[in-house]
Amino acid sequence: MKKNKYTHSIKAFLFCLLFVTMAGCNDFLEIAPPSSISPENYLLSEDQLAAYTIRYYAEYGSWNQNSATAGGMIPSHLGGGSESFYRDDDGTDNAVTRSSNDRFKPGLWRTGTTGGYWNFSNIYALNYYLQTVVPRLEAGELKGNPSMILHYVGEGYFLRAHEYFFRLRKLGDFPIVTNTLPDNKEELIAASVRQPRNEVARFILSDLDEAIKLMNNSVTKQRITKNVALLLKARVALFEASWLTYHKGTSMVPKGEGWPGDPSYQFPSGSIEKEIEFFLTEAMDASDQVASVIPLVENNKVIRESTAQPINPYYDMFATENPSKYPEVLMYRGYVDGLVTHSYNHRNYHGAQSGFTHQMEQNQLMANGLPIYAAGSGYAGDDFIEDTKIDRDWRWRLFMKAPNEVKAFINTNTVEKFANAPLVYSTDVKWSTSTGYILGKAFSHDYSNQVLEKDKTAAVIFRAVEAYLIYMEASYMKNGTIDSKADAYWRAIRTRAGVDPDYNKTIAATDMSIEALNDWGAYSKGELVDATLYNIRRERRSELMNEGLRYSDLIRWRAMDQLDGFQIEGCKVWGPMYERFDEGVLLADQADPTKNTMSSPNLSLYMRPFQVVVANNNFYDGLYFTEAHYLDPIALEHFLDTAEDGQTPSTSPIYQNPGWPAESGAAPLGF
Repeated sequence: MKKNKYTHSIKAFLFCLLFVTMAGCNDFLEIAPPSSISPENYLLSEDQLAAYTIRYYAEYGSWNQNSATAGGMIPSHLGGGSESFYRDDDGTDNAVTRSSNDRFKPGLWRTGTTGGYWNFSNIYALNYYLQTVVPRLEAGELKGNPSMILHYVGEGYFLRAHEYFFRLRKLGDFPIVTNTLPDNKEELIAASVRQPRNEVARFILSDLDEAIKLMNNSVTKQRITKNVALLLKARVALFEASWLTYHKGTSMVPKGEGWPGDPSYQFPSGSIEKEIEFFLTEAMDASDQVASVIPLVENNKVIRESTAQPINPYYDMFATENPSKYPEVLMYRGYVDGLVTHSYNHRNYHGAQSGFTHQMEQNQLMANGLPIYAAGSGYAGDDFIEDTKIDRDWRWRLFMKAPNEVKAFINTNTVEKFANAPLVYSTDVKWSTSTGYILGKAFSHDYSNQVLEKDKTAAVIFRAVEAYLIYMEASYMKNGTIDSKADAYWRAIRTRAGVDPDYNKTIAATDMSIEALNDWGAYSKGELVDATLYNIRRERRSELMNEGLRYSDLIRWRAMDQLDGFQIEGCKVWGPMYERFDEGVLLADQADPTKNTMSSPNLSLYMRPFQVVVANNNFYDGLYFTEAHYLDPIALEHFLDTAEDGQTPSTSPIYQNPGWPAESGAAPLGF
């Protein structure tokens, strides 16, 4: 049998890990050269604990949601690239680039040969940390401030939970490994057995409970805090409760039809219904502990165009270099001269070949609380991009950049504005927008932050408002009503958004058949949800736009079963706004289709970024989805590594995710 590749010689692994860790910690403390340190003489003091755990926040410039190793770490904006977790809404109904993801064309996404998310490198490193420092804590052997020692031990539990939550979202059922293992074939194979996903979620919550007991809120917001641990606990609990609710009965859930796990498994609470109730209760309790004590930042309804105008705190908390002064910000990643910067604003300056969708625009409420299609809404239409902001939800007004709005007025002698017509085509695509609706959350008005690799705006990682939203959704899922706390939280969010706080007015005016045209979250299991639950989801969509949580929501809601040729659209380029474009910019229906720069007006008056050309275009006919795509496949190598003969995947204790073959290069069954 081949050696299991996620377990090297444990001694060599730990020594290598130790040296890498210390090499990356010199900005935080003085450390003797690695050659003079052994594991027995490390992790004995407060500063060493702090240095070890910070290593498992993603390095600036290395985080990517698709990274098998960095994806489970605390994210950041990347260095010189255009990527950021803020951009992870791309590839959903919220925002798109000029192409889509293989998950939206069944048959393109296939089982890998090697790699993937069946990866334990960070888990093993964090297991080593915890199995080393917890006994030393209990024995009183750790030196330093007692409160901070407890805090940094708690960070280890949090980071392991964060890592496991990443694996849960990607793979579902997963091994639960809490200690480093010897390089022994039998033990490693036994440890490879996948545990039911709800057991993994329970394990994550138990780690977060330990973190919550140990951590405090007095440290800098650039590190994990107790409130962050509470929020992550609420997020995990709601995710699992939602998954079990909407995937119930399928092979994606323990005991469901075709589930490949142990058929004798029994839910610890007695039934899947009780399991869902358990997670919803945990989500409500944890979220309320944050939401009940942390107020929302004020929105003074100012769209700044000069230094003479007051700062809008709601806008600024995303676009400042130091958001620590805003209570709503629970954690952020900061960027400092001489150490790290990024290029998020530089890429967004012209559009970053991305943009909010027409569907996202249509979904935004009016300030009076009515959907745009309701009688008396006052919707000004979308003939021009700026018209979509008139009397609209302030989140759309603030965080979508329209033509002629000011780009930069700080550290520049010339006040710059967005063009009269959005740059929807450029030979250098990074300078154009894929939809015309430019992403504006975290857009700094300081020109120095818009220079390549000079951006120092902080990346906001966790916000208290998410706790408000989690409580609203979890309590309604559990009880079927809006209780007094959910009512207060919902009204606070809408008031800050400049929307009539009477959400019942919105619910009464909601037509689900119309909402279904523009919001995948109108569905679960291929069926429309009720108007109250939908409007809770709408609130979440609007509040968390451009913060990278949309796809996670869509999979937990099972909100993509209905996709069958769905066409993403952008702004109305073939309406009156057409006159703003220079001659020759918008070219469609050309004799040579490769010369098209825009989708045909015969298809739609709205630009369709996936229908500009037909050739070599997997998404011309729209977006489709298959159930297998709710989870990632496990690569072939992991079955072979644990197979009895090293060659036959079926003899491995690992089972493949539903619908995916354990065969390299194979598409989901049926494609």
